[in-house]
Amino acid sequence: MIIIQLNQRQQKIIEIVKQNQPITSENIASMLNVTRATLRSDLAILTMTGILDARPKVGYFYTGISQINLLGNDIKEKQVGDIMGMPVVVKKDVSLYDVIVEMFLSDVGSIFIIDDEENLCGVVSRKDLLKATIGGLDINKMPIGMVMTRTPNVVTAERDESVILAARKIIEHEVDSIPVIETDKERNITKVVGRISKTNITKLFLEIVGE
Repeated sequence: MIIIQLNQRQQKIIEIVKQNQPITSENIASMLNVTRATLRSDLAILTMTGILDARPKVGYFYTGISQINLLGNDIKEKQVGDIMGMPVVVKKDVSLYDVIVEMFLSDVGSIFIIDDEENLCGVVSRKDLLKATIGGLDINKMPIGMVMTRTPNVVTAERDESVILAARKIIEHEVDSIPVIETDKERNITKVVGRISKTNITKLFLEIVGE
């Protein structure tokens, strides 16, 4: 069994956050005299292990957990397909109202939108739906395709992708989940076959550390 300890930069990040929370990644990078891109993997690990908490447009907080030992080989070998959950998908012509109902019945933060050929064409989050309702749109008549985030601006993962890489994408793009896709070459479409979220990844870490 290989135990991975936090590296020196990760420990410095924790100290900076403790003393300056809430603090943005830009400010952390500035204090360490590195680029924001350099810190992405460190922040992803610290957030997904629960040592730090990240809030969009606010910054990073220290949770009070001093350190978590990770089982290196187990984490590195895990792929998205090992832990992904079932996706919630709707057709792009479904009304805003029906999508809102589906989101709360399914208890998810994002719903993936497909066309009549089952091809991924967008994603909609709770924030998107809130903006649409505040904007005065007729939620019973407006199709979800009018307010969704469209491909290719949708962040995705694949079954054989590492969980660590998927975690980085979730943290970097400040989303709660991303669709797992599979290309159907015969039909030339991108199908949604799963969903990976912060919850999936957090459960994996807890399983590995034996909690």
